[in-house]
Amino acid sequence: MRIRNLELWLAFIAILGITVVYLGFVGFDQVPSSSGLFGHSLGIIGFIMMLMTEILYSIRKRYMQARWGKMQHWLSFHIFTGLVGPYMVLLHTSWKFNGLAGVLTLMTLIIVGSGFVGRYFYTAIPRTSEGEVLEAQQVQQLLAQNQAHIQQMEQSKPELVQQITKLTQGAGPEWFASAKNRRKWQAFENSLTGLDRRLVANLGQLMERQMTLQHQSTRSNSARRFLAIWHTIHIPLGVATFTVAFIHIGAVLYYATFSR
Repeated sequence: MRIRNLELWLAFIAILGITVVYLGFVGFDQVPSSSGLFGHSLGIIGFIMMLMTEILYSIRKRYMQARWGKMQHWLSFHIFTGLVGPYMVLLHTSWKFNGLAGVLTLMTLIIVGSGFVGRYFYTAIPRTSEGEVLEAQQVQQLLAQNQAHIQQMEQSKPELVQQITKLTQGAGPEWFASAKNRRKWQAFENSLTGLDRRLVANLGQLMERQMTLQHQSTRSNSARRFLAIWHTIHIPLGVATFTVAFIHIGAVLYYATFSR
């Protein structure tokens, strides 16, 4: 069963690892200078990751029919780099927020916060695995198909269904909203073998998908409106942030290198 919010967990682990290395430099000497080798490396790698966040996912969205991996994987990568990159840039500042660098840091933090808001609205809209938006009629068709598959299993494997009913205590697909319940399901699935295990794994995916579609269908229209508003704010903010970033990089190169 897929781990929920995997990209957030991976970003957290990466940030934790970077923090441990950073604290090692702090304990060894002092806060790394933004102009030093380590500080510069943080800034360069972080900025490259921010560029990847801004560019790669946007390119993939323009070519929805391309076979470059699923959109949900590109979105996960977009979120991962959009968290780890700005964090590295923040460490690059040496905790000095004067002048243009301070403005850039503030804008970066705002755009990261805006990204979290956009992620919420994005996931609230029903989509295919390729990221294409599903209309209300398509959602209802998928829900009907899911229900038909579940009923088919109930007819073919009544004993197994009794075990599942006991496990879920008569709850519907919303049962999977709890991480504790998902762990119970995984343990139950692991206790089975052969065809029963495959059937239970498929049923779990169907029930989770049904829960997601039901929730999304009830809030889809509002989410679409808010996502449109969010785009009109987030995209110009991103352009402004990278404009300031390139000005900052140009100024650093001029004063630290070319003017010497």
